[in-house]
Amino acid sequence: MQITDGFTYIAFLMLLAGGLLALEKYTKWKIFNIVPPLVWLYVINMLLCTFNFYDMTAEGVKPTYSALKNNLLYAMIFVMLLRCDFRKLAKLSGRMIAIFLGCSITLAIGTIAAYPIFVSPMGGAEKTWAAVSALYASWVGGSGNMAAMEVAFEGSIDAGAYGCALALDTVCYSVWIALLLLAVNIAPKWNKIVKADTSKLQAVADAANKEIAKEKKKATTADWVFIIGISLVASAGSQWLGGLADGGLKAIGLDMFGASTCTTVIVTLLGLVCALTPMGKLPAVEELSGIYLYAVVSLIASTASLTDLISAPVWVVYGFVILLVHVVLMFLLSKLFKWDLCMVSTASLANIGGSASAPIVSSAYDASYAGIGVLMGVLGAAIGNFFGLGMGAILSLFA
Repeated sequence: MQITDGFTYIAFLMLLAGGLLALEKYTKWKIFNIVPPLVWLYVINMLLCTFNFYDMTAEGVKPTYSALKNNLLYAMIFVMLLRCDFRKLAKLSGRMIAIFLGCSITLAIGTIAAYPIFVSPMGGAEKTWAAVSALYASWVGGSGNMAAMEVAFEGSIDAGAYGCALALDTVCYSVWIALLLLAVNIAPKWNKIVKADTSKLQAVADAANKEIAKEKKKATTADWVFIIGISLVASAGSQWLGGLADGGLKAIGLDMFGASTCTTVIVTLLGLVCALTPMGKLPAVEELSGIYLYAVVSLIASTASLTDLISAPVWVVYGFVILLVHVVLMFLLSKLFKWDLCMVSTASLANIGGSASAPIVSSAYDASYAGIGVLMGVLGAAIGNFFGLGMGAILSLFA
């Protein structure tokens, strides 16, 4: 059997995504704690692509893929950023933001420093620089930022390398969250060695939790229809403006960006601006972000081949080397600035795991610290695209 019809193609992709999410929710299988549905979705679609289950050359399938992937991707970026109100992030205080950025920068140093060592066994710079940059965007923000980079680097990103980067992300994240939870027991020793200052931590936690509690509203049909409509218009408008910006830059000799990169920057800025308006308080934002994410990842994976995952073990080792550099440098920064292990661990997981994961670690220290993790994750989503583009500019020099 081979899918050659565009509508059947989309219907099957969404059924597969929905089926995996339903299995996680209703069966409570522990396998989903190790490998989340998003990764299963990517690998299964890669497997189906490898055996030509999707005929990507068919007259019905190829235009459907082309019409939906970028349009939904930009809509997803816009919706995800509606929760990134920088006025809320002020609740974190400058110290917490500095710790988060310290994690982002040390991860960048590890990524760049280890890249020349691993680039050849991973498949060469020409094939991997964009995928590694997408991974770094994810390790600052989240899965949405990684998907955004797949489009921003359109024409440069290799589908197989992207799959390997996703495998790296999954394995390293699973191990990392376990290690950070185990590290809770050594927090007193860490804090004593670095002479950590925890005097204002509870005040920050209380302010962050109060901000998070304000946003819990139930979405209505009107909310869903409006936010879907506005996100699709934002996608269309950003692509139009991105084309104009690209043409203007080329006219003055700056042709290194491309329309996709310009559009990614524009839709990111648009989302951040709209987050400051009443749109930032709309319910259903998280749910629609998730729907868009699963749709986009399904589309991307349906064009990738599973055979490229044979190099994934090398990628995983690369990921752990990055984390090792990250730990050493964060310890040195903590000793210099007196950062406590609770906030360092929370910031680290907010980078690598996002706003959904960071509260797991912060709550392990104190239940009232959960809001800090959420807001740190929100900060990552806001800046992840910019950091990913910057990493791409650096790693592309190796190609």
